[in-house]
Amino acid sequence: MTSGWAQDDMDGMRAALAEAEAAASEGEVPVGAVVVVNGEIIATGRNCSVGKCDPSGHAEIVALRAAGANSANYRLPNATLYVTLEPCVMCTGAIVQSRIKRVVFGAYDKKAGALGSVEDLSESRALNHRFEINGGVLADECSGILQEFFAARR
Repeated sequence: MTSGWAQDDMDGMRAALAEAEAAASEGEVPVGAVVVVNGEIIATGRNCSVGKCDPSGHAEIVALRAAGANSANYRLPNATLYVTLEPCVMCTGAIVQSRIKRVVFGAYDKKAGALGSVEDLSESRALNHRFEINGGVLADECSGILQEFFAARR
């Protein structure tokens, strides 16, 4: 353990950060995600909403789609999703539908976070799936890449 986080969680978040950096280099908001099963990355994703003119092109959804295709199943009950930014409402819905076991995120999203910051949909009785949530893994690095991206845009 380093700084209270398991090494696997640090490694998963570093892989998600690499995806976020790739998104930034493409002019996308730098958010990255990876899906891990049994310690192995089975899918990656990064924001692509701008380039693909797709409002659902969030890193989490891209990664979940790829994971479903790679595993030939839309259910991912043994998977952990690592994402650099707290998921929004749309992405939380996709997480519930995929039956992800665990979500690990980096930066908290005080404007649109749906796993504790603005809303906590994980506690909603309207949703029929529960999953473990761990927020704040490499939070400084995850928020830093976002801050740098938006500072360069101003």
